[in-house]
Amino acid sequence: MKKVRLEIVGLSYSQTQSGAYALVLGESSGSRRLPIIIGGFEAQAIAIELEKMSPSRPLTHDLFKSFAQTFDITVNEVLIYNLVEGIFYAKLMCTDGTQDVEIDARTSDAIALAVRFNCEIYTYEFILKSAGIVLDDDAEMSTTSDATTISEVTEINKVLETEEYKGKSSEELKSMLQTALDDEKYEMASKIRDELNQRKKS
Repeated sequence: MKKVRLEIVGLSYSQTQSGAYALVLGESSGSRRLPIIIGGFEAQAIAIELEKMSPSRPLTHDLFKSFAQTFDITVNEVLIYNLVEGIFYAKLMCTDGTQDVEIDARTSDAIALAVRFNCEIYTYEFILKSAGIVLDDDAEMSTTSDATTISEVTEINKVLETEEYKGKSSEELKSMLQTALDDEKYEMASKIRDELNQRKKS
């Protein structure tokens, strides 16, 4: 079957499931997007790696990577290989240099590991056809299937919006950012970092 390479396009709150997030993957050479609903912990694990944050203690996915590398195991590829009743199935394509092994994994965990191992993410064409969405010229999304409703993804690349840090000085925000990282409050850290980055652009 034909494989299609995917890239992480965005991560936003799910509007239909409380505490969940919508991870949006996009085909590297096309306009289709694949939204996947994931839990808050996995969203956090993906976000802090993309943001290059350094938690005070290793998270579960960081531990997995360290464990694998200690025994010369690497993840070469993540493959989202099936979609059954709205649930995506994925596997890790691993090697120790002498043998290749496929390991079944939840899609959210597989993506969290993909960003840590800097490996490619793939899916099959039939999955994109059944669950993909198309981004048109007006930046609106329309579904190609009812397998994943568009209400689950409100905006690609939507950042966490907050006004609570506007009145703080940059130095105060930097101090709060470090405290949030030390306390492993990564959602708060992400919001503070967004505010700091916005000020740099201004």
